[in-house]
Amino acid sequence: MSDVHKNYLLDLGYLLRQKAFEAKQSAWAAKGTDDEAYQLARKMVYYGVMSLLVQEAESFRLPIEDLHREGLDPDRDLIA
Repeated sequence: MSDVHKNYLLDLGYLLRQKAFEAKQSAWAAKGTDDEAYQLARKMVYYGVMSLLVQEAESFRLPIEDLHREGLDPDRDLIA
């Protein structure tokens, strides 16, 4: 894999991880408000994206470190 491809995956994984955590926090903050359903749906979208990212990395035997998603487990952090 070229450095460009590796850097792309690293940045993409990091940015998606940050957005997923933001969506989780927004969903938590929106509890009991008119915005709750939207924020929960947004969090679920990031769950789907992050889960797919992990599955595809495993399928292609890419090291998970190449996705810079340290500290985020979609099942643990975005569903629970």
